[in-house]
Amino acid sequence: MPRPAGPRAPSGIRAGFAEADITPSPGMETPGGYVKAFSHSVHDPCKVRAAVFDNGRCRVALVSVDALVVPRALVDAVRREIRRCCGIGPEAVMIAATHTHSGGPVGMIQPGDFDHASPLVRRLAYEVSSCADAGYLRRVVDQAVGAVARANGAMTEAWLSFGKCAEDRVAFNRRFKMRDGLTFTHPGRGHPDIAAPAGPIDPEVGALGAWDRDGQLLGCAVNYACHCTTNPEGFSANWVYYMERAIGGALGSAAPVLFLPGASGDITQVDNLSPHVEPSGEHSARRVGGCVGAAALRALLLAEPGGNLTLDAAVKTWDIPRRIPSPERVRQCLEIVGRPQGEAGHAEWVFAKEIVLLDALLARERSLAVEVQAVQIGPAIFLGAPGELFVELGLEIKRRSPFPFTWPVTLANGCAGYVPAEAAFGPGGGGYETRLTSYSNLDHSAGRQMVEAAAELAHRLGPDPAPEPQRAPPAKATWSYGSAPPE
Repeated sequence: MPRPAGPRAPSGIRAGFAEADITPSPGMETPGGYVKAFSHSVHDPCKVRAAVFDNGRCRVALVSVDALVVPRALVDAVRREIRRCCGIGPEAVMIAATHTHSGGPVGMIQPGDFDHASPLVRRLAYEVSSCADAGYLRRVVDQAVGAVARANGAMTEAWLSFGKCAEDRVAFNRRFKMRDGLTFTHPGRGHPDIAAPAGPIDPEVGALGAWDRDGQLLGCAVNYACHCTTNPEGFSANWVYYMERAIGGALGSAAPVLFLPGASGDITQVDNLSPHVEPSGEHSARRVGGCVGAAALRALLLAEPGGNLTLDAAVKTWDIPRRIPSPERVRQCLEIVGRPQGEAGHAEWVFAKEIVLLDALLARERSLAVEVQAVQIGPAIFLGAPGELFVELGLEIKRRSPFPFTWPVTLANGCAGYVPAEAAFGPGGGGYETRLTSYSNLDHSAGRQMVEAAAELAHRLGPDPAPEPQRAPPAKATWSYGSAPPE
């Protein structure tokens, strides 16, 4: 297997990688929906993976957590401890959830969120809804801090490579324009009323690799836009597990692979236009993870490692208002949740419950503090936002960035629910992601605001040129074996 060979001159960059186990105990909740669900087995380990980079003037850290979300309180706690034990400032630490729907209880309802509310609301929140576990949250904080500290202590001279390849056969836009003019999410395979997909995909697989002087992989980060909803049986990193195995197996390496999810709020592995039966969760996880891993491997092996790179970071924070249901709708939803679920219908009851919870949440906070973050590593920029951004928003961020490698990272440094493009709320819009819930409720302009913030930060920082191979001197003579007339 060919391996990148590092330059002989000092690289000017040090990098360290580490990982820690956060596999939940069987029987714990597995969030990802609006009601409680539990998992009673383990398919593969859930991990925190961390990378730290230092050029002597700045240190930055990337942290990937095999979890549905990373609540803002968890992010703040991890950043405080990292500053204390490693001296890395909060603005230079990006913490992102892989968004595995097979992970442990980090959401949806946080401990104490509805302690202020009525007995009915507390019952709907804590007894019916998907809830984070306080002990598990503390464990994730401890393990994330430990992983960053070990990565910081393991830093060694490194050469970094940056690449991208396309993978367009395992991810699909799950939203469709229907013949009646509306947009539905997952209308179902072969539905006769499907007119066309409502949006694109982003096929780019971005990869940052760190290599030692012998060309051995120290670790890498991969960016791709696809939900982690393949859901093999049991707690799992989802298809990310097979992505890491594909990269490590090909290189004969056990180096950590950080997955930092792209703008995939409307992107999954489900092909609604396929006439075939949906494959099993295990088969889907292997297919998506293996194909994304293969594309990342190509990107890593085709890229030239280099050193003496700029490291920098910047953040922008502001408040975005929440959408507010009308008093009449709240009243109607209170009536619905007062009836048995079977009488109202499951979906109607669940989303009525969500409106009741949102109304109670609004009594405490009518806006959400949002952070968009930029972490620069040479010619690459990671632009983190806290919501599940639609793919169109991620593609716009890439178009507006001056960096040759621009990688949006969603569900980073908090969770703001789904962040659709504004058109999804207009005539002909709709679908699951636009539903008003206690999870997704930001103003219709939230996506546009996040794109503007990301573009502003990208232009505030200046990209390095991508490393290139050393130029060969022009040939002065042809190859004697090959310079011959036909015989």
